Amino acid sequence: MVNNGCLCCTVRGDLVKMLLELARKKRDVIDHIVIETTGLAKPGPVIETFCSDELVSQYVKLDGVVTLVDCKHAMQHLNEVKPRFVVNEAVEQVAYADRIILNKIDLVSESELNALTKKIKHINGMAQIKQAKFGSVDIDFVLGVGGYDLQRIESDVHGECPSSASHQDDSGHEHTGHHHHDHVHDSAVSSVSIVAEGTLDLDEVDDWLERLVEEKGEDLYRMKGVLSVDGSDQRYVLQGVHSILDGSKGKEWEPEEKRINKLVFIGRNLDETTLRKGFRGCLV
Repeated sequence: MVNNGCLCCTVRGDLVKMLLELARKKRDVIDHIVIETTGLAKPGPVIETFCSDELVSQYVKLDGVVTLVDCKHAMQHLNEVKPRFVVNEAVEQVAYADRIILNKIDLVSESELNALTKKIKHINGMAQIKQAKFGSVDIDFVLGVGGYDLQRIESDVHGECPSSASHQDDSGHEHTGHHHHDHVHDSAVSSVSIVAEGTLDLDEVDDWLERLVEEKGEDLYRMKGVLSVDGSDQRYVLQGVHSILDGSKGKEWEPEEKRINKLVFIGRNLDETTLRKGFRGCLV
């Protein structure tokens, strides 16, 4: 329990203190530290504590964010219209998640569950989703997630695109998901996926993403990608939270393998057309 019992709001001094204390005193006996925020807390600041505090990152690394969704009441929270500039915390919790547990599925009809699942995938096309009753899920689903492990990101950025996604075929034509036309107006938070063959200039990618982060950092919640970079036999893996970007070389492409770039952005008021244009500007 931290001092004032609430874990949201800011990058937490008290959380840092507690993590360091646990790490120093009990380092040999702790495998995982599970942080439970209050019901509708903002996950961003807690995540940033791990990414931005150098002392903390020496001892502990963030494994992943798990969001438990109450199927019976979630839709009303996700659809709640907030005043301008006020963030909908329920939407944010879904947006930041690496794993989502749809709980209390026994209390809703199949059509309600389908509608909720569709809405959640529109907000976050990256997270793995599991259905549950009474919060019962396999422990492996919530521990050892590797949501921030660059070596494991590739399996997360899978070929399936969220419903707001677009694809591009070899001829350069784009195929945009149906969501583009019946746009969901009640959710300013969404996922955009880019899946395209081609080789990228890494310097151009760096410039593009730096500009993006500068302009949209606050609104860009999560980003993950596996890229095919010019002059390299290895994949380039990247991920980001807000303004914090991290990238490294991944495993080698197989000789016969199609080198397909996959990028997923999750954020508020994302402009898909601009993102795709920025991506195309990096192609060699």
